[in-house]
Amino acid sequence: MRSPREIGFRLQQEFVNAWHFAHAPRLHLGEPLTPAHHLPNPAACAQFVRDTPYAAELIAIAQEVLEHRFPLFGQAIATGPEIDWRQDYKHERSSGTAFFRRIPYLDFDAVGDHKWIWELNRHQYLIALAQAFLINGRTEYLREIERQIESWIAANPFVRGINWASALEVAFRALSWLWIDHLVGDRLKPNARIVLQKALWLHARHLEANLSVYFSPNTHLLGEALALYAIGRMYPQMPGARRFTRTGGDIVEQQLDFQIKPDGSHFEQSTYYHVYALDMFLLYYLLAGRPARMNQKLLQMARYLDAIAGPSRRLFSSGDDDGGRVFHPFGGRDRFCRATLATCANLFPELGFEYCAKDVYEQAVWWVGPGVALSADRSSSRAQHDAFADSGMVVLRSGAVQAILDAGPFGWGGAGHSHADTLNVLIRRGDDVLLADSGTFTYVSDAAARNWFRGTAAHNTIRIDQKDQADPVKPFRWESKPAVRLNCSGESFADAQCEYRGFTHRRRILLCGDRACVVVDDLHGLEGDHLIEQFWNTENGALLMTSEPQECENAWRSDTYGSRVEVRRPVVRLRAPLPLRLAAALIPDNSPSSIRIETGDPYIVRIAGIIAAFPENGAPFWRSE
Repeated sequence: MRSPREIGFRLQQEFVNAWHFAHAPRLHLGEPLTPAHHLPNPAACAQFVRDTPYAAELIAIAQEVLEHRFPLFGQAIATGPEIDWRQDYKHERSSGTAFFRRIPYLDFDAVGDHKWIWELNRHQYLIALAQAFLINGRTEYLREIERQIESWIAANPFVRGINWASALEVAFRALSWLWIDHLVGDRLKPNARIVLQKALWLHARHLEANLSVYFSPNTHLLGEALALYAIGRMYPQMPGARRFTRTGGDIVEQQLDFQIKPDGSHFEQSTYYHVYALDMFLLYYLLAGRPARMNQKLLQMARYLDAIAGPSRRLFSSGDDDGGRVFHPFGGRDRFCRATLATCANLFPELGFEYCAKDVYEQAVWWVGPGVALSADRSSSRAQHDAFADSGMVVLRSGAVQAILDAGPFGWGGAGHSHADTLNVLIRRGDDVLLADSGTFTYVSDAAARNWFRGTAAHNTIRIDQKDQADPVKPFRWESKPAVRLNCSGESFADAQCEYRGFTHRRRILLCGDRACVVVDDLHGLEGDHLIEQFWNTENGALLMTSEPQECENAWRSDTYGSRVEVRRPVVRLRAPLPLRLAAALIPDNSPSSIRIETGDPYIVRIAGIIAAFPENGAPFWRSE
């Protein structure tokens, strides 16, 4: 049930949208506006990265864009000379220019996969063109920027078509155009720059009228408010600029308190969206003059991300991964966190994070300035064990092995970007992933695939009677979510449980140095026989030994939104009454071994020359045989 306040808010939005549809606002500019200087000098930033592999990467991207091969979600999408801005080139579907409220953007049959359309229309690859121009001075990059923006404006009349349907996508495009004006605006043709700035003003007007205060008060609202603030901040002489900055700034700072939990995690329970949110807050922080009131929350967010990334500084995916990024959305998705951590390290030296030169080139140089540090000789403050009480994420480390146990709840509200992955275990040794997350693959192009990738069977946990841990509702909602509790944890062990559908699943995990990871699952619940399935997404030759016979089955893995590959994985599958106990051990080296069980208290698992003991009440421990 919607409150009277929400109903009034939505009615006001629709009145403004209808007015804009009938009477598009106009801004008269006799000459280009000069943006206020709240970001580093572009020429100095370009000089800092010149003659580096990163600069060569930018120029290669720019050349692809000139040839209309666009780098989207790690793939090259060719559009031909004339770009259809409303086409999903991946699935060959296009839509028209009806009033944006009449565009069913979640209906794949009607418009295609909106993510593929919107990723092209974010225009982030045009930022790479602008950066490449600053590096090598090729004017054809500037002319291509001008042509594409002119083409986009002609093909997407104000408030008409799919590219106005999501205020967040309007915000992403506005941020790209702001960066273009900041980087090379003074080198564009004057009339082209005026056209760009007029379009930015229209984007601000649309954002102001369509903030997702009730629709998606998450990263959608955050990104929209950031772009609205940035437009007002960069162009204080624009009509409405003071209102844009006040409204946008108030929302961003309110959302810092609302969306970020006390342990520093983002409330959507997605590690990928945590990076999104942190980058958005960091960009606002810089544009706003680094307000000290934000420092503590940003430090907490950075420390949380650092713990999840671990020594390899690669992101373990938990929850949805939509393949996007606030800035420079190119390269391996699991490495996107590195540029964010390097930016944090330069803004907050007390973090002491490690990073390498490329991490700084991608973002920190352009956001903070050429005074950033390149050296990676800072000693990391990374702890061996982190248990985050609010997100429920437990990070264990032993030698080169890092394990993460998801012992947390689903996300806030309908938990649209959460997966049914409670008590999921992810393991990495060095750069090698041993137990992987299956990824996301799609939001709307395939309903069955959407539910499989976010369902319990796609994760390293247990499914009972072929039912997910919660009930999926449409693409972005869960109902009947489980209750989850972290019982205890230490440097190399964790003990947690979840309750749902009348069942209790308790999972204990123990790292035995870097020689093995032992997992014990206890299941209690309803009488009668139940189909129990224990899934393991093993990678890189890791050997899995289990207390019950296992079989191998085909499954899916998606490392980037929009692509997937078929893989083989081991599964324990049996029909049995409860209570039931299962044990498993992951051995990194894939050496021949066997597993032996000794029941009692403590419960003993013998594996690969190791004795792992699990007392009913107390911390598990291990020793060599």
